[in-house]
Amino acid sequence: MGRHVVLNNIEHKDLKVITRYSAAFGYDVSNVLTFVTEFSAVHKEYPIFFHADPKTHKLRPVAMLGFDDNENLFLDEHGAPNGWRARYIPAFSARGPFLIGFQNQLKDGGDEHTPVIHLDIDDQRLSEHEGEAIFLPLGGNSEYLNAVNHRLQLILQGLSLNDAMIAAFSELDLIEPVNLQVQFDNHHEYRIHGYHTVDKQKLAALASIPLARLNAAGFLEAAHYMISSLENIPVLVELKNKKCIHSML
Repeated sequence: MGRHVVLNNIEHKDLKVITRYSAAFGYDVSNVLTFVTEFSAVHKEYPIFFHADPKTHKLRPVAMLGFDDNENLFLDEHGAPNGWRARYIPAFSARGPFLIGFQNQLKDGGDEHTPVIHLDIDDQRLSEHEGEAIFLPLGGNSEYLNAVNHRLQLILQGLSLNDAMIAAFSELDLIEPVNLQVQFDNHHEYRIHGYHTVDKQKLAALASIPLARLNAAGFLEAAHYMISSLENIPVLVELKNKKCIHSML
């Protein structure tokens, strides 16, 4: 579960983060949570689907990384400089051992629930000897921590937008299950199940008023990002074929 504490530049001044992506650090997952706030980048690299949260069973957007359980086809620990071969890494993966917490802070005479950066101090990526420094020698934020903060902002803003987008799509009956079967070079067939996407035909048939509402909320663009992201499925198939060939050598 980990121990989450508020990040500060006194107790954590000497900590570094190993930023290498590896199965040893838990990156061997077949999908990862993604957010409307990063769809513009994610859709260029990964198929974006809706998938049920294993705990709440609510649909949420995810970037598909592999076909089998515990399979991340973008992990390349020996060929990629940071272990992940892609131009963009989803914020939920790239945030490292950091997460968003909330703290009551006194402001204008009253308490305000303010988001602050938390750190999982049990995370195995933390080190005092190797990795990216979290703080500068005099206590300021490092460039790495500023980048992490940006990713956390994408997540924080995206959490509520994800729920609002799914509610809007559901109301318009735009979400449909994916029925897709792919075949690899070893003749093994895989049927994509448990994923949902945006119904392209129903989206195109929407009347002007609901279409305008989706557009005003930024969800029309998100829907098109999801639809166009399906063009990345052949990329996943190619990566899977390369993996199969490598495993036979």
